[in-house]
Amino acid sequence: MVITVEPGVYLPDKKLGVRIEDDVLVTETGCRILSNQIPRERKEVETWMTKAKR
Repeated sequence: MVITVEPGVYLPDKKLGVRIEDDVLVTETGCRILSNQIPRERKEVETWMTKAKR
């Protein structure tokens, strides 16, 4: 089974929201995070977004 874990932080007065999403494969013997290659730190995300615009 694959589940999505979606913690989020929302600041309505700033009109800002951030959601970090993980897809997790759960089996009888354990689990594996399928989205572990996605950047999470601010600088990593900014670099990733800059490359995506090219």
